[in-house]
Amino acid sequence: MKDTTEHGIPRVVAIAWGMLEAPQRGPSRALSHERIVSAAIEIADTDGLAAVTMQRVAQSLGFTTMSLYRYVSSKDELLTLMQDAAVQLPKSGTWPPPEGWQEGLRQWAAHLRDIYRARPWLLEIPRNATALLMPNSMEVADRALAVLSTVRITMEQKIAVVLNLSLMVAGFVRLEQELTSAEDLTLDAEGLALLSEVITDERLPTLGPMTRAGEYVARPDSGESQDVDVEYSMGLDWMIAGIERLDAAATE
Repeated sequence: MKDTTEHGIPRVVAIAWGMLEAPQRGPSRALSHERIVSAAIEIADTDGLAAVTMQRVAQSLGFTTMSLYRYVSSKDELLTLMQDAAVQLPKSGTWPPPEGWQEGLRQWAAHLRDIYRARPWLLEIPRNATALLMPNSMEVADRALAVLSTVRITMEQKIAVVLNLSLMVAGFVRLEQELTSAEDLTLDAEGLALLSEVITDERLPTLGPMTRAGEYVARPDSGESQDVDVEYSMGLDWMIAGIERLDAAATE
């Protein structure tokens, strides 16, 4: 099965945009791309991305694995369709929001963060150039660019903002997942004292004092939160401040 249409459009893109007709003959005609993708997403939501196989998706729908291949040519194609179907921004509300582009970017980033938090398996699927042409992925980018429509920077810079902000959101969600699954650090006062003998001010003039004070790695009994909300907000603030400076410089 060809990976592109006769016009060079990736097959998976044509499927996602409804440009490719589903098979009309055979026992599998009761299937659809939508049913297959929905079943695959349900498996990923329940058991993780590794559990998604063509065989298991087919079994969940009551069809043979070969029946699925009449609709999706490979697991990679299925993953791309799953990725796009799962990345859906809220349809309600006014967009861009009337509060201004700064608040618009914050809301856009929050929506994307919620999506990744709800379906962390999305971060396991590699992105490629084909994903940029998928319907929901394009809508995500379009909404961010709509927010930036009043900002006086070049379109190239706006696209760079969208890329950097989406990568920042994904990175922080991935870090949250890793911190949640990692074992707690049980460093007591004696352990801290032992580390202080090797983490010296001579070797690490800045981090040495911070480590001894418990400011670099928090003590288990410090009561400090292990989430990254503060760091996430700081990163977003810095990015917005940078855009504001570029916007202001455009009038100078």
